[in-house]
Amino acid sequence: MAIKLTNHPVLCNYYVTYRCNASCSFCDIWEKPSPYISFEQVEANLIALKKLKVRVIDFTGGEPLLHRELGDFLALAKKLKFITTVTTNALLYPKRAEELKGKVDMLHFSLDSFDRDTHNASRKVVCYDHVMESIDIAKSLGERPDILFTVTPNNLHEIEALQAFCVSKSLVLILNPMFDYQVLNTDSMFTEEQLKQLSDYGKRKNVFLNEGFITLRKNGGNKIEDPVCFAGEDTVVISPFNELVLPCYHLGLEKFKIDNDLEQLWKSEPVVAMRNLAGKAPECASCTINCYMQPSFSTHVNQYFWKSLPSTSKYNYLKG
Repeated sequence: MAIKLTNHPVLCNYYVTYRCNASCSFCDIWEKPSPYISFEQVEANLIALKKLKVRVIDFTGGEPLLHRELGDFLALAKKLKFITTVTTNALLYPKRAEELKGKVDMLHFSLDSFDRDTHNASRKVVCYDHVMESIDIAKSLGERPDILFTVTPNNLHEIEALQAFCVSKSLVLILNPMFDYQVLNTDSMFTEEQLKQLSDYGKRKNVFLNEGFITLRKNGGNKIEDPVCFAGEDTVVISPFNELVLPCYHLGLEKFKIDNDLEQLWKSEPVVAMRNLAGKAPECASCTINCYMQPSFSTHVNQYFWKSLPSTSKYNYLKG
């Protein structure tokens, strides 16, 4: 039984749009029709999230930089003293860098290979040069971007060159192991030897890998009879349709219209019932989805908390 450290959510995954200007093979979000969230909706929801004691707002997508008001969302989040994070394919970053300056605490540029053609093929759009340009622009503006590398069993060999590049540029390389979800099968099954390789890479200079992710995969993922995912307690998911998505985005069993009353909605009986399904629903068996496991590992003291602690401390040290 895990010891619970918080009684409130710590993270909001805020989908500003599902639209994307790339079409990565390991993601299906770009296939969804989508509106753009409005500033009025964001403002009301951020005020409610503050009351719920959320600490981190991840403005995500799709491609979040497609939203023309992203800079305004970030400015408001910073005014309310949230920690902000944005992950981008960097296609639009050179045009919007000045506007975003100083508003993103954790800025991640996605890069799938140090080889231009391999990266562009992975994203199905020519964006490698934009990533490289974005790194230089961000650093010139005093930003400290990270490189986010989605690891699959077939691209482990790419880590060597990416790590050397990140060391040369004083960047942190974040290793994000691939996972399957719902209808999207990404062939994400790592062998024991590959997991050991991945773990060894995580110990290298300027590399961050949550070691809890490795342990979870070795243990076969989430067990519904003894869950390690507490997404319903730890993470608020908001869609571009201004809906609360439960128990997590990837499962998305039910969606509740927010209607400017997120705080009360979060505490309502039907929402609490859906939140309590996180980690326990039949579909949650063997789940290894990183974006929900990471907050769960930090808010509940169990073997994954202790496995995550050294790598998380390393990241915090590298980022100052």
